[in-house]
Amino acid sequence: MGRSEGRAGTAETGTDGGGSPFVLVGTDGSPAALGAVETAAREAGQRGARLVVAHAFIWPLFSVGLEPSLYGPTESGLRRQAQIVLDTAVARARAVAPGTEVSGELISGEPLVVLATRSRGAELVVVGSRGTGAFGALVVGSVAVHLAAHAECPVLVVRGREDPYGPVLLAVDGSPDSDAAVDFAFEEARARRAELVAVHAWTARSGPGDLTPLFHGAEEVHAEAGRVLDAALARAAERHPGTKAEARLLRGKPREVLLEESANAQLVVMGARGRGGFTGLLLGSVSQALLHHAHCPVAVVRTARG
Repeated sequence: MGRSEGRAGTAETGTDGGGSPFVLVGTDGSPAALGAVETAAREAGQRGARLVVAHAFIWPLFSVGLEPSLYGPTESGLRRQAQIVLDTAVARARAVAPGTEVSGELISGEPLVVLATRSRGAELVVVGSRGTGAFGALVVGSVAVHLAAHAECPVLVVRGREDPYGPVLLAVDGSPDSDAAVDFAFEEARARRAELVAVHAWTARSGPGDLTPLFHGAEEVHAEAGRVLDAALARAAERHPGTKAEARLLRGKPREVLLEESANAQLVVMGARGRGGFTGLLLGSVSQALLHHAHCPVAVVRTARG
């Protein structure tokens, strides 16, 4: 089955000896994680990539017994339970994408660290919105938020209801992360054979400290927003000549606009951080809002790190 176990810090860098691309998905046995495995299998199939299913085996860090008790059933040990979780996810992936190469990895380490480290070299990492952690009532799990901020590749968080006939919704704001998201969205729309809708939300006042209305009228702000949207799509059209995008310039706060538009989409694609807020943050407030409340899966894209 191609299983391997090792420390998170020594996991392979993301390609095999032949340099084959891969999609990474994390699983913990929860329904949300198995849903993410199915999505990841389809993504790998669309990309012609292999799929790596990873399960973070945290118990060795606590120096507890991993093997079955001498007086208990053979499947009762922690190591065996972890292997069952992994094998179940691998079997699910192979059933969804029978033509895709699927391997499983049982890696010792904390899930946040394991997946962030293992994402190096991956084309995409996929996770469910919530796992089996202690805070099951949270709308989105800590692993999803952490990866969106720290992974070395785009992160797809599977949440809400995916409309298979809906468009790929691209959020554009002119930021560096947004520019990176544009290419990802064009590629996703082509692979999914889906309509691509690019949205730029604008407002004459973005917050209490925004002085833009004192120097520019609403018409000027609207015109500048249109230029930002047109420029982003023009650059992408040159790189993706076979894919067309519908441009929508919508007045309103980005959070509210994108949440509303996500109700009829199959995927939202956005940058990790926009142009506003605190530059030191790895994940912007709008991205966090979509991860928590979007009606469909959300892909968060970051610029390449220096």
